[in-house]
Amino acid sequence: MLKRSSKKREHDFSVIAHRVVQQAAGQADDAEVTLEQPQSKEAQEKNPNAVALGRLGGKKGGKARAEKLTPEQRREIAKRAAKARWKRPTA
Repeated sequence: MLKRSSKKREHDFSVIAHRVVQQAAGQADDAEVTLEQPQSKEAQEKNPNAVALGRLGGKKGGKARAEKLTPEQRREIAKRAAKARWKRPTA
C-alpha cells in the first residue's frame, strides 16, 4: 500500500490560485494564502558569503574559458554541441 504524505501541498500553484480567486470574490474564509514556497534545509544552511563568491567565479568562468580557447577548439566544441542537439528526438 502506498504511503501518502501527511503534509498539505500549500505550495501547489493551482491551490494558491483557487484561494486567491476565492478571496477576490469574497467567498474565502480567513485562511491565509501563502505565495512563497518553503525553502529547503540546504538553502537555509548555506553561507551567503560563500554563495556570493561562487557566483562571482561562475560569472567569470565562461568568459575566461572562451578567451583561452583557440578558434579550432571553439569550432570543435560547437560541432559536438550541434551533433548533440540534432541527435535528440523532437518532443
